[in-house]
Amino acid sequence: IKDPYTDEVIVRANEEIDEDKVARIDKAGVTKVKIRSVLTCRARGGACSKCYGRDLAYGKPVEVGTPIGILAAQSIGEPGTQLTMRTFHIGGTARRAAEQADFRATSEGFIKCIDLNTVKNSAGEYIVMNRKGGEFAIVGEDGRERERYPVIYGAHFQVADGQKVKPGDLLVTWDPYTTPILTEVSGRVKFGDIIAGKTMKEKVDPVTGKASQVLVEYKDIDVRPRISIKDKENKTAILPGGRAARYFLPVGAILMVSEGDEVVAGDVIAKVPRETTKTKDITGGLPRVAELFECRKPKEAAVLTEIDGYVSISKGAKGKQKVTIVPPDVGAKKEYLIPRGRHLNVVEGDFLRAGEPLTGTAANPHDILNIRGELALARYLVDQVQEVYRLQGVRINDKHIEVIVRQMLDRVKIVDVGDTDFVLEEHVAKDRFEDVNREVVAKGGKPASAKPVLLGITKASLSTESFISAASFQETTKVLADASIASKVDHLKGLKENVIMGRIVPAGTGMARYRKAPVVLKIAGEGDKEKSESAEVISDAGAQEAAQA
Repeated sequence: IKDPYTDEVIVRANEEIDEDKVARIDKAGVTKVKIRSVLTCRARGGACSKCYGRDLAYGKPVEVGTPIGILAAQSIGEPGTQLTMRTFHIGGTARRAAEQADFRATSEGFIKCIDLNTVKNSAGEYIVMNRKGGEFAIVGEDGRERERYPVIYGAHFQVADGQKVKPGDLLVTWDPYTTPILTEVSGRVKFGDIIAGKTMKEKVDPVTGKASQVLVEYKDIDVRPRISIKDKENKTAILPGGRAARYFLPVGAILMVSEGDEVVAGDVIAKVPRETTKTKDITGGLPRVAELFECRKPKEAAVLTEIDGYVSISKGAKGKQKVTIVPPDVGAKKEYLIPRGRHLNVVEGDFLRAGEPLTGTAANPHDILNIRGELALARYLVDQVQEVYRLQGVRINDKHIEVIVRQMLDRVKIVDVGDTDFVLEEHVAKDRFEDVNREVVAKGGKPASAKPVLLGITKASLSTESFISAASFQETTKVLADASIASKVDHLKGLKENVIMGRIVPAGTGMARYRKAPVVLKIAGEGDKEKSESAEVISDAGAQEAAQA
């Protein structure tokens, strides 16, 4: 890692980044650093100490033989029990998560907008129109970037490009509980298929007593509630890019305008309540952690686009919405049918990258793996698990979650057998896959090819190389029957199988490399000869024990 301005080396490759070096990296204004991780470590039979980093119990580099898997499981499991008890302690009172609703400056400098598109609405406020990708930064007098913030669609931008700000100044605000639908052009509001008593009902908030018009589900499949913006000639206004200014509204949307109202670009015409406004507690959080680690498909999984391209929305069969992704250059387009009533995250003409969600619910981890790959999936799982614990104020180091995700991604599925003895669609451990391919290539054969597979922690435990470990967990008869049919041999490499067999655990000083170490006693003073003889006896005894083991 080098200082971007002076080219001075702050940290060399394979060096530990300690607190002093972190301060130097921060001072140099380096925003991204490539570090070693357990997820990308290719050490066999475990992870290497350089990829794992510090042993958090001692604050020193981790020693060879530390059972990091058990440490990881305990670090994730123990706060879970505390959180469950905390819920009972509250006595089931509903508590709303305090959502962040603004960004404030933490350092002095000048505002620099990056790909930010804002418009001035009828109230004279600057509204962010970027659906994604808009950011702004605070740059110091020396031209170094101090901090950077992403901005969400519909946020109120409180500062101007180039404006000087001090720590604590308000930069941007937004409504954390609703997603706005904004008009991009000025004109007159015209409703379509918004019929009182059918597709729209008036609801009164029992707390505030305020009435609001909310869209509800209607049995007629040909009805598509929408708001059009009409120009002076009473024609639907045209947006940049040639699209009509027509905004389709999902079920649950709250109308913010009436028919015939005059609106200005940037005005809110409707609001969609966000999922996050539901009462959150760890009783909702622990099942979420289990769902993530077991890789279950969420109840309403988000639909992810498989290719890069522009969005085109039309009417599909059986009243569904048809979303077509058209690639910018040559290539086949992709079509997705979205059930009526589900809110779309995208609008006509949006450009999407592969793996981005079309609908706004939790993604299926298997889809992320297939579309975006292993690292993107690992980042998603770590972030989602951390979100649950962070909500309760529990801090867990990322490396513990990474250790478990590494085990979940330890297998591959054979897609082409080549000249190997593998079977098509067989699930194989990565180490074995690499070993077999190496042997085949050495003999001049064609290696097998495979794609990564994600297994939930239960399935990963049952598919471990050790049948004794798997049988002690679940489905004992099935595991033992499969092992006997395949004439499997258990090499007793892990902790569990050694405990079951009554052997010394291969962790810490129980590892072979420590058990075989010769023991030498050196005591200065009288009787040096006798002591050295006893030292030989001890070292011989240690060697014999190691040989027997």
